[in-house]
Amino acid sequence: MIKILGLQLEKFYRNQQLQPTLKRILGLILCLGAILIPATIANADDLSRQPVTEINVSLGNEAGELNFFPNQLEFESGKRYKLVLKNPSPQKHYFTSKNFADASWTQKVEAGNVEVKGSIHELELKPGAVAEWLFVPVKSGSYNLRCTVAGHTEAGMVGKIAIAS
Repeated sequence: MIKILGLQLEKFYRNQQLQPTLKRILGLILCLGAILIPATIANADDLSRQPVTEINVSLGNEAGELNFFPNQLEFESGKRYKLVLKNPSPQKHYFTSKNFADASWTQKVEAGNVEVKGSIHELELKPGAVAEWLFVPVKSGSYNLRCTVAGHTEAGMVGKIAIAS
């Protein structure tokens, strides 16, 4: 689009008998536009610079209940989130939602002194563990959430994740 505008301005510029000062002003405007517009567009698409909305999820509780708290999560496509996952229970749990993970861009996962980048499909949280998942949902839909520890899904440790467009 910028190239087309530039070509049209150049054609107009050549066909007109403009005074030298006006020619310089048009040339300056064209140069500044070519420099500033691409930088503005690039920053608008930088997902890692968006503000973060923090959501806390507990995997089980201290009494050993097999639930996600909350078990219904809603996100908006294109917005950046920090999912803070905590396991206060005496046993390990998994936060598993492969299709949700595939429908999101993961910036990073932090746990302890470790930062993981790239594709994430499942997080295992040992008793007392905390993990932070920074991501941007990019594909709307409804996704299943479950804990894949033997017997936990069957006992009701399931949930739903919705991404609205």
